[in-house]
Amino acid sequence: MSNSTQAAAAPQAAMTDKKLLAGVDLPVFLISGGVLALFAALALYDIDLMSGWVNTAFATSTKYFGAYWQVLLLLTFVIGLFLTIGRTGSVVLGGVKVPEMPTFQWISVIMCTLLAGGGVFWAAAEPMAHFTSAPPLFAGTEAGSVQAAYNALAQSFMHWGFLAWAILGSLTGIVFMYLHYEKGLPLKPRTLLYPVFGDKVMTGPLGAIVDASCVLAVVAGTVGPIGFLGLQVSFGLEKLFGIPNTYGTQVTILVALIAIYTISAVTGVTRGIQILSRANVFLAFLLMAFILVFGPTAFIIDSYLHSFGIYLDQFIPMATFRASPGWLDWWTVFFWGWFLGYGPLMAMFVARISKGRTIREMVLLISIVAPVITCFWFTIVGGSGLAFELANPGVISEPFTGFNLPAALLAITEQLPMGFVVSVLFLILTTIFVATTGDSMTYAVSMVMTGTDHPQTSVRVFWGIMMGLVAALLISIGSGGISALQSFIVVTAVPVSLVLLPSLWAAPQIARKMADDQGL
Repeated sequence: MSNSTQAAAAPQAAMTDKKLLAGVDLPVFLISGGVLALFAALALYDIDLMSGWVNTAFATSTKYFGAYWQVLLLLTFVIGLFLTIGRTGSVVLGGVKVPEMPTFQWISVIMCTLLAGGGVFWAAAEPMAHFTSAPPLFAGTEAGSVQAAYNALAQSFMHWGFLAWAILGSLTGIVFMYLHYEKGLPLKPRTLLYPVFGDKVMTGPLGAIVDASCVLAVVAGTVGPIGFLGLQVSFGLEKLFGIPNTYGTQVTILVALIAIYTISAVTGVTRGIQILSRANVFLAFLLMAFILVFGPTAFIIDSYLHSFGIYLDQFIPMATFRASPGWLDWWTVFFWGWFLGYGPLMAMFVARISKGRTIREMVLLISIVAPVITCFWFTIVGGSGLAFELANPGVISEPFTGFNLPAALLAITEQLPMGFVVSVLFLILTTIFVATTGDSMTYAVSMVMTGTDHPQTSVRVFWGIMMGLVAALLISIGSGGISALQSFIVVTAVPVSLVLLPSLWAAPQIARKMADDQGL
């Protein structure tokens, strides 16, 4: 190891000596675990009181940070694209020359991890929500028209497209890959602040607070979908098979899910996580192909092209829209807060699996290719629902009444040939999607706790079971517990968004330095 590398690794060594016991960062563990346990306990004690506190904090967060989040995501996307141009795009990351993971598997893991289970239920529900109640920017469109359907898809593309994906690992992935693999700093969220605070953030209490905040955000963001899945799949099982939608059914689903993603996380990124992601991609492509061939094919193709054109044409107006704070809080800003909360740990996971990739490969996959595929997925699922609704008003919107996400999905699948089989496959797909998020985030949280990219098995098992246990506790009090947690995700995004800010200038500086070092 060179002198410069030894010097850079010093903060890690100091932190290891002072703060880690048996390989686990106790301050980070106690802060993040303590807050999560307190949240669950208060929710069980008085969910109405907890919901009131969370909603007040939610309103404050969106009011003062919503505009900042919109600018942060937009700048992250634009700066990342600039880095793909010219010599910085050819920089090879991760300290190795050959990619560690085959390209198809690499794309599969990133797509499944970052899209997650929300991409199934929301793909069905969000376009229908915007169709039945037009977003403010498109308020002048005739209700129930084909144009309203196109606008609804375009708005959904904004929430799940370029900006949402870019914040999950483009610039931050570059920073992590350089500081960890080139300079020996630990794979921890605090490392993102090293360019600003230096050794102070690596060894002081600020670092522990940063790590704990990011862990709390991602655990909350993962527990929510885990619990939500228990509620949704239980609803689907009752509708399809007549199995009673009870707490016992929901817990049984959670136990199976916990077993799947914990085993996957324990076997690591080169085995379980890859296997689960490949299965996910194959099933998703199978269902996409089936719907494209046997569903409303012409409408799917037309609406994808037309809606994507609206998305590009209205990209800046939608990205910077501030005219309706109430609508923004529960749509754009809500999604931005959710994705921001995932930002640091997703970037750590991206860095872990992207060694040997160039900046151009990594940024273009995350910021362009994946969003384009995601938008097509939304058109396949949500666009089919819009086509069925246009042909037979009420066939999708009525089951969706009351914002019933699983009912919207099953209403769509029931309109297809072999609707029962397709419905079952979609429930399986959603379960695997959530499992791929659960295993990758279990792995990422364990990396934060240990500071290495190969955390010990016991730590992975603990966090895998812990997230499932909290989900089971929260759904025991009904959907209100999960809803409160989902709002709490946005609150946790406030400190996390500040952690992501330095990457706006640190990533370009690192990219230029690495280009010089690699003789580009």
